[in-house]
Amino acid sequence: MPYFTRKNAKIYFLEQGRGFPVIAIHGLLENSAYWRLPGVTDQLAEEFHVVSMDMRAHGNTRVYGEPAGYDAETVAADIIALADKLGFARFHLLAHSTGGFAAIRHAMKDSSRFASLILTNTGSATAPFPGDADKARKFQEALARAFENYSWKELLAGLRSNPGPFFRGIVESEQSGEMLETVFEMVKQNNRHVVANFVRRFYTDPDPCEDGLSGVDCPTLIIYGEKDDMFIESSRLMARCIPGAQVNEYKGVGHMTAIEAPEKLASDIMAFIRCTAGSSYAAYL
Repeated sequence: MPYFTRKNAKIYFLEQGRGFPVIAIHGLLENSAYWRLPGVTDQLAEEFHVVSMDMRAHGNTRVYGEPAGYDAETVAADIIALADKLGFARFHLLAHSTGGFAAIRHAMKDSSRFASLILTNTGSATAPFPGDADKARKFQEALARAFENYSWKELLAGLRSNPGPFFRGIVESEQSGEMLETVFEMVKQNNRHVVANFVRRFYTDPDPCEDGLSGVDCPTLIIYGEKDDMFIESSRLMARCIPGAQVNEYKGVGHMTAIEAPEKLASDIMAFIRCTAGSSYAAYL
């Protein structure tokens, strides 16, 4: 398995294809399989050099001791370190949900390495319920305890009756059985107790940083599903505040766009990169 070491972390990544580089980072409970299992990275790899990374506390990435780095700044620094290791002076960054928190927070400070930024089902606050710290803390603790107290099989079995804000689109789909199986294959690679620790540490800032969003100066595409109850407003806020940002709403789709609409997502990403990358992309053709 391909890894690189950054201080006390051994970070897993998967490379596919050739061409201009795209780094993909997933969300909570997920790992690089989020992009691979439904075939998004397979489609992108027909045209680009796609690198999917397992975030800290997820998949095959391992952290040994403290500091664990379960925060947006460290995750973003891991992405830049991976780009450095692979010799990517500039790259397109594709980020979903929690990975998007890290991506947009970094882009507010420095987006010079990003040929473009593609944000799916995410927001600029690093806590749910922006502006309501108390509600965010209660949600965060309930989520962490659920991971500690129930197996992945038990948690996923309960989704049909209580899909919550993240699985409504999948449960209401005609292909829900197939999609839930994809989700199970993905999340079972994670350690529930490590993920719970991540949840308690990562989701700490309910401020969406509207002023900071205005400083993002790379081409930006924002995608969200009409059934993604948690991230509709945060996606629209980013679209309003990031200069020149494009926004796509996916009808009939919820939080997990890569699983629910993989072909459309890959097609939209490729079209966006082709239109925005200019000469830096053309040099790889």
